[in-house]
Amino acid sequence: MAVVINTNGSASYASMNLTKSSDLLQKSLARLSSGSRISAPADDAGGLAVSLKLAASIKRTDASAVNVSNALSFLQTQAGSLKSAAAVLDRMSELGTLAGDVTKSSSDIQNYSTEFTNLANELYKLTSDSFNGISLFSGGGTGSLTVYLSEDGAQTMNIHKADLSSVFAANTVLGNITGANISKATSAIQSLATLMATNGAQASRLQFALDSLNVNKVNLEAANSRIYDVDVAAETTKLARANILVQSGAAMLSQANAASQIALKLLQ
Repeated sequence: MAVVINTNGSASYASMNLTKSSDLLQKSLARLSSGSRISAPADDAGGLAVSLKLAASIKRTDASAVNVSNALSFLQTQAGSLKSAAAVLDRMSELGTLAGDVTKSSSDIQNYSTEFTNLANELYKLTSDSFNGISLFSGGGTGSLTVYLSEDGAQTMNIHKADLSSVFAANTVLGNITGANISKATSAIQSLATLMATNGAQASRLQFALDSLNVNKVNLEAANSRIYDVDVAAETTKLARANILVQSGAAMLSQANAASQIALKLLQ
C-alpha cells in the first residue's frame, strides 16, 4: 500500500462507517425515547400512512362507543318512566275494581276517585319526561332517533320514542272511575307492556353493539401498535450494537489518522 499525504483512504472509510453507526445510534435513541418505531416518515412511509388511518379509526370507534352508551342511557331512562307508568296503571285499575264494589257508598267511591284522578294526572305528566333535553316520548306520533353503530357510519338503528297515545287512548275511558272496568284497564296495561318490550329489545341490541365497538377498538389498537410502537427488546439490542460500532469506529478513525504520521517520519 502506497504511503501518501493528500489522501487518507483508511481514515475516510473509517469516518464513513462511523457516520453510519452514529446514524443508527441516533435512530435507536429516538425510537426508544419516543416509544415509536417510526420516529420520522422516512423510517416507514407506508406504515405511517396506515397508522394514521388506524389512529383516526380508533378515535371514531371510541366516540361511537360513547354515543351508543348515551343512547343506551336514553332507553334506560325511558324504561324507568315506563315502569313508573306501569305502577300507576296497576293502581288505577285496582282503584277502578274497588270502586265497582256494590257495597261501597258514594262517599267511598269519591275517596277512590280522588286518588284515581291524581294518578291519572301523574300518568299524563310522564309524557314530558326527557333525557338531556330530548323527549323520551312522542306526542302521539312515531318519533325516533338514529344511532350510529359503527365508526364509519355505515351501520345505524333507530330507537323509538315510546308512543303513549295507545296507553292514553285506553286510559281515556278510565278517566272516570265510575266507568272503569277490567277489560279497559287490561288494554291499557297491555299497550304499556308492548312499549316496555320494544324498549328492552332496543336496549339489548345497543348493548351488543357497544360490546362490538369495544372489541373493535382493542383490535384496532393492537394492529396500530404492531405498526407504530417500538419493540423495546429488539431496539435495545440494536442500540447496544450501534453503540459498540460507534465506539469502535471512533477508535479506528483515530488509528487511521495516526497512520498518516508515517509519511512525516519518512520526510525527516
